Amino acid sequence: MLKGSLVALITPFKGDAVDEKAFQKFVDWQIKQGTHGLIPVGTTGESPTLSHDEHHRVIDLCVEAAGGRVPVVAGTGSNSTDEAISLTRHAKEAGADAALVVTPYYNKPTQEGLYQHYKAIADAVDLPIIIYNIPGRCVVDMSVETMARLAKHPNIVGVKDATNDLARPLKTRLAIGPKFCQLSGEDATIGAFLGQGGHGCISVTGNVAPKLCSQMHEAWQRGDLKRFGVLRDRLMPLHEALFVETSPAPVKYAASLLGKSSSDVRLPLVAATPAAQVRVRKAMEQVGLI
Repeated sequence: MLKGSLVALITPFKGDAVDEKAFQKFVDWQIKQGTHGLIPVGTTGESPTLSHDEHHRVIDLCVEAAGGRVPVVAGTGSNSTDEAISLTRHAKEAGADAALVVTPYYNKPTQEGLYQHYKAIADAVDLPIIIYNIPGRCVVDMSVETMARLAKHPNIVGVKDATNDLARPLKTRLAIGPKFCQLSGEDATIGAFLGQGGHGCISVTGNVAPKLCSQMHEAWQRGDLKRFGVLRDRLMPLHEALFVETSPAPVKYAASLLGKSSSDVRLPLVAATPAAQVRVRKAMEQVGLI
């Protein structure tokens, strides 16, 4: 089962291109800092503005750099079922350990449409699938009932829950059982999510504070609630600052302060404003990262 601090990786750019060298160095640094799993080409990795060739290449680079040291969960979602199947097939061929598949955005499928979408992907590719449920970006919200129905498929093994509904992980646990992997998509509420039956977090903050994030989860796993609380509280200003503007602009600026990436993002996103940069820098200083 996936657990602990998994990081939704940024994709560094150099001019108009993916900075392949910086990305692989970033993956290696993440693992050495204690990150428990890697998620290339999710939304934080700017998958909407990567070409298919770039998307494939980033997954290839991540698998290569990880070298089997930690699981790689490749982002392969799309609002086209055929496209999601194609991306998931590539992830399997590349050697990814699982796929993170976002609910179809813009189309607004019904619950039956969601079920058929994920079933088609799971039937087509023999790779563990994590459902990514994020109503705030995709408009649709997969119900617990639909998720329980999908969980009967052997290839559908968990959820990245970005609903910010803290009753949801408990309801999901009761409906599906404790072996269904539940990963939060919200850094700021991780304590409550774990307390409600969750297993870990797919983190944005982990891009720039990987050691602190991994140590926090390890404290939870060994039952050291005092240490967990200290780290949870310490990280909170950073969780807030990294979403002061649309992600990943703030976290890429934060990564640039550490020399891990340029701060460049692709249109229609724009770089963090001066006001956002001040907020991010202050949080990085407060947490002790710079």
